[in-house]
Amino acid sequence: MKKTFVSAVFFLGTFTFAQEKESDTAEKSKDIEEVVLVARKPTVETKVDRTVFNVANSSILAGNNTWDVLRMTPLVSIDNNDAVKAEGENVTVYINDRKSVFTGKELKEYLKTIPAENLMKIEVITNPSARYETSGAVINIVLKKPDNEGIKGSASFTNRQGYKNSQYTNLNLNYHKNKFTQTFSGSYDDGTYINRSSNENLLYADNSLTKINTETTYLNKTPSVSTTSEFELNDKNNIGAIFEFYQSNSDSFSDAFGENYLDDVLLNSYTQNLTSDGFFRNLGGNLFYKFYDKQKNKILDINLGLNYDSSPGNADYIMNIDNSANPSGARITNRDENREYYLKVDYSQPLEKIEGQLEFGGKADFRNNVMPNDYFNLVDNQWINDLDRSNNFHYSDNLNSLYINFSKTFFKKLESRIGLRYEHISYKIKQDVGNIEKTDSYGTLLPDLLLKYSFSDNYDLTGSYKHNIWRPWFSEFNPFLMTEDNGTYSRGNMDLQPNPSDRLNLKFGIHKKYFVSLSYWFTNHDYWNSYYVENGKTISMPTNFDGRVESYSLNFNTNQTFLKNKLSVNLNFWINYTDNSDFNRKNNLDVKNYLTNVNANTNISYTNLFNKNINFNAWVGIYTQNHGNTQANKTQVFHTISATKIFPVLQMEASVRLDNIFLKPGFDGTTFTPIGTFRSSQTWDWYGISLTLVKRFGNQNVKENTKTNVEKESGGGK
Repeated sequence: MKKTFVSAVFFLGTFTFAQEKESDTAEKSKDIEEVVLVARKPTVETKVDRTVFNVANSSILAGNNTWDVLRMTPLVSIDNNDAVKAEGENVTVYINDRKSVFTGKELKEYLKTIPAENLMKIEVITNPSARYETSGAVINIVLKKPDNEGIKGSASFTNRQGYKNSQYTNLNLNYHKNKFTQTFSGSYDDGTYINRSSNENLLYADNSLTKINTETTYLNKTPSVSTTSEFELNDKNNIGAIFEFYQSNSDSFSDAFGENYLDDVLLNSYTQNLTSDGFFRNLGGNLFYKFYDKQKNKILDINLGLNYDSSPGNADYIMNIDNSANPSGARITNRDENREYYLKVDYSQPLEKIEGQLEFGGKADFRNNVMPNDYFNLVDNQWINDLDRSNNFHYSDNLNSLYINFSKTFFKKLESRIGLRYEHISYKIKQDVGNIEKTDSYGTLLPDLLLKYSFSDNYDLTGSYKHNIWRPWFSEFNPFLMTEDNGTYSRGNMDLQPNPSDRLNLKFGIHKKYFVSLSYWFTNHDYWNSYYVENGKTISMPTNFDGRVESYSLNFNTNQTFLKNKLSVNLNFWINYTDNSDFNRKNNLDVKNYLTNVNANTNISYTNLFNKNINFNAWVGIYTQNHGNTQANKTQVFHTISATKIFPVLQMEASVRLDNIFLKPGFDGTTFTPIGTFRSSQTWDWYGISLTLVKRFGNQNVKENTKTNVEKESGGGK
């Protein structure tokens, strides 16, 4: 980590030298003067309910994809399970104001297919209005739209050399003529990745210890296509269609070596070999109609959509125990299919008589999922179907919601927004084996309030309150016993309950450059991962936990520009203190009652280095990840350095990026449960060098998606 900070200081010195050299040579070339950016949006803007990361035309895009840029976004952190958080809070990801169907690792793989050069900005909405269907914060990824007649586009190729070699290609086409706009993006990722992990599972009952070391190789071939058609009926009415296709063909090979101890005496050892293949496919479609009266600031937005995904796959697990005559094994085949249908209506208009803004709307969402799994045992080198273990899991739900927001400014200094959202869900869970069935339904009121007072142009204070509810994902209910690649097991829990929580937040703005946030969050019920022993098997499973958890956070953020706006420095620091004492006592957990998380990241960008059309970017992120009943044993450090050379005449760019070259990132954490402790550490091959070539054609002017002034400046935004 010390080397990383020394390097950052060195590059800052290089920037200063570059500017001095520029001053001596600026008079020599008028062409060079034309590319100096004197006035542009700051890289980071902080507004009443959100932080906006303006990345369009930034050097941070060099050689990156959208997932890479998201990891570098202020206030955002991503844990070892690829869960995205903002200020330590769970988030829902939107793309162009439409909720993404992906979460976790699927979201990661999807965002990796979107090249960073398509990005306009990333909005981190820490105080979302009742309009958003989310239990926490919102991240809205805004893509560019064409703003010129004719066709334009780009083609890119990236080669990444880490532990293994990977390639990525992308083609973007945009056509705009009169009132019609067509966009197309296609990509193909051919990657090989390595993951190394170790586990230590200690059971209190007999003081037994299992040590496991695993190495897994992933081979991914991922094509994707997305396209949008939009037609302006007139200056107020638009219609359009969005189609998305994403596919991932993956093969993995895993070798695990385990040792079993009793009172520090080695009993036996084993090896487990995993060979698996998977085929994930997602199809998404959306038809939309939008009425927008710019003069009266009225918007009606109607969306009708569907999402379908399937993920057939096979996995063979072969285990050899050193004192056993024959190997044992399991084969699991699955053919998951998930369908979602929805209708969403949003309306917004000003209330001129009282100088306020009103918005309201609702959504009807239907989901139907089936997850069949066939289980086979290896007997005398033959696969025999185990009908007691094979199972079909069904999940269906209907989630209906209504919301209303009212915004008004008093005395020209006090901005206010009050919102109320009502959600009602009815769901059905069914497991064919044993004919187990469960149905339930409940309604929830989710109020929120936001107030901002401007003492002057340089000082303001924002306060907010929001009641949230986090519902289990459908796959977390599935009780099928899944074999893991290290010899342990996992399954879902049909009895999982939702997690309600409340959050209070204060934000201080100073000179529109320095922002300090204080927040308080609490819950009396949650579900976390726990472990059980059943018939000699160690099984991880999400489990309901009662007990009060209180969390206190302090966040500091600043964005500074220097040298005629060519040098941009963003610094973000977040510290969190969590009181788990009541939670631990009620659940008999032998873990620290008080946990502290510290996250810090800085991003440094320089435009037109040495007046040679070279853009430079460096980013460092430091994270600790204590959460729930898991305590981190190691601080995670990530860093990226990139440089892009622009060739304006040829409309080409060449980029080089260095990932984590001074320190390889990894995670090390211990999960505490009533039956024992479970330590897991992982090391990823997120390091190496990437080379990217981009060829552009056509007029590259763009515009962002149309929003009202309320949506742009305050918390009423979609």
